[in-house]
Amino acid sequence: MRKVYNLTLSPDKEFARQIKLISGVTPRDLKLYKVAFYHSSGKNNRAEGVQNNERLEFLGDAILGCAVAEYLFKKYPVANEGFLTKMRSKIVKRQTLNEIAEHMGLDILLLNYNQTKLSKSMLGNALEALLGAFYLENGFEKTKVFIISKILHQELDIEGLESVDDNFKSQLLEWAQKEGKSIKYKIEEKYKENKRDRFKIGVLIDGKKVSNGEDYSKKSAEQLASKNALEMLEINTSEEE
Repeated sequence: MRKVYNLTLSPDKEFARQIKLISGVTPRDLKLYKVAFYHSSGKNNRAEGVQNNERLEFLGDAILGCAVAEYLFKKYPVANEGFLTKMRSKIVKRQTLNEIAEHMGLDILLLNYNQTKLSKSMLGNALEALLGAFYLENGFEKTKVFIISKILHQELDIEGLESVDDNFKSQLLEWAQKEGKSIKYKIEEKYKENKRDRFKIGVLIDGKKVSNGEDYSKKSAEQLASKNALEMLEINTSEEE
C-alpha cells in the first residue's frame, strides 16, 4: 500500500516515479531516498532533520564494489586477479560514475534538493548514495540486480573496457622509465570549493613543469595532470575515445 500511495497520492509522487524509472523498483521510504541527494555543501531544509548523503555514499560504494567484483568474477572465469582488479577500477572510478549518474538523470534530482553549484563528483556520489538507500530498503540481491541490469548492462560497454588503459599516471611513469627521465608530482595549490578540498597538482619531468590537473582528490588530480602531460608530449596511449 505504501508503494501505491507514493506513486499516486504522495506530494512527492513525481520523485517516487523518478526513482522507480531509475531503479526499476517503487520506493517505500521516500525520506531515505531524499537523503541520497542532499550534499553536504547544500543549504538543505534542516527543519525536516535531513542529513547529507555521505553515510549512504559510504555504504553504496561498498555495495557497488562487491557487486561489480562478483559480476566480473563470474563473467571472466579464467581471468587473473590483476585483470579483474583493473576492470573493477575502470567501472567504479569517479569519472565513470559521474557520467553514468548524469545519463541516468541524477543531476536533475540533485538540483531539486541542493542550493549550490553542482560539481561532477557530486553526481557519482549521489549514485553511490542512491545505491546505499536502495540496499537498505531492498537488500543485497535486489541491489545487485539493479547494478547489473541498470548500470553494467545499460550504461557500460564492458567488453569495450577490456582494451581501455585509462591509468594515465602509470603510462607516464612507464614512458619516463623507458626514456630515462624523472617524474615528480607537486601540490601547487589546495583550496576549498563547495566546502570541499580541491587540489591543483603539477607534473615535473626532470625538474621542469609540463602540465597540471585539478580535482577533489590528489589521486584524481594526478591522473588529470598525467593525461595532460601525455597530450602535451604527444605520447600515444591506448585509451579509446
